[in-house]
Amino acid sequence: MAELEFSGRTALVTGGSRGIGRACVEMLARNGASVAVNFRSNSQAAQLAVEAVKSLGQRAIAVQADVSNEAQVRSMVETVEQELGPIDLLINNAGVFHFATHDQTDLAIWNDTIACNLTGVFLVTWSVKQSMIERGFGRIVNLSSISALRARPNSIAYAASKAGVTGFTKSVAEAFAADNIRVNAIAPGLIDTEILNGVDQGMLDRIVETTPLGRIGTPDDIADVARFLLSDESRFMTGQTVVVSGGRVMLP
Repeated sequence: MAELEFSGRTALVTGGSRGIGRACVEMLARNGASVAVNFRSNSQAAQLAVEAVKSLGQRAIAVQADVSNEAQVRSMVETVEQELGPIDLLINNAGVFHFATHDQTDLAIWNDTIACNLTGVFLVTWSVKQSMIERGFGRIVNLSSISALRARPNSIAYAASKAGVTGFTKSVAEAFAADNIRVNAIAPGLIDTEILNGVDQGMLDRIVETTPLGRIGTPDDIADVARFLLSDESRFMTGQTVVVSGGRVMLP
């Protein structure tokens, strides 16, 4: 029987209890990784994700941390290393979204969004990078968004934070490349997660109409691309942002 792709590897998925994060957690487990499921508040959902990993025959733990809090991030990484081993694979997925016009966007919304979506990516990456450098191996996938690529007048802070993730990805990819650490990002389009709860159906229909592939994406659509970016199949890729939007946004 062939060895699974991520056998012997330890993975951390931030915001791993639901949505895209949960799909990534299960993808990693199916491919042989031990998985740490980070969550901020929903311990029940995180435990369900852990149980899903264990049902696939892999080790897993749930680790609580607000990724915007340096002390909590440091403690999280230490716990993962003690329980599962050094982190080889990191998916920076935790994020927040505020739908707000420019009149509604205040400093509190701005700070909350940047702290989680951008500073959180920095803090978690910085907490794992030294171990990756010392071992000469690391694979990181950051979740950006097509909001980083198109004007978003009703989610200004979110768009700015995700553009920051794309810029961060490019710069650290070049900085870490000599140490065999590859860093890439995914820019999803509209994905069927809890973020759609309460969204006007007419708006969703209009988005589907402007999507060439004619549907909303699924968390597994993103997890499959994350697998590719973490695997040796993408061995000559780093610093890239891969758009996964059903054709709604196309890069040159």
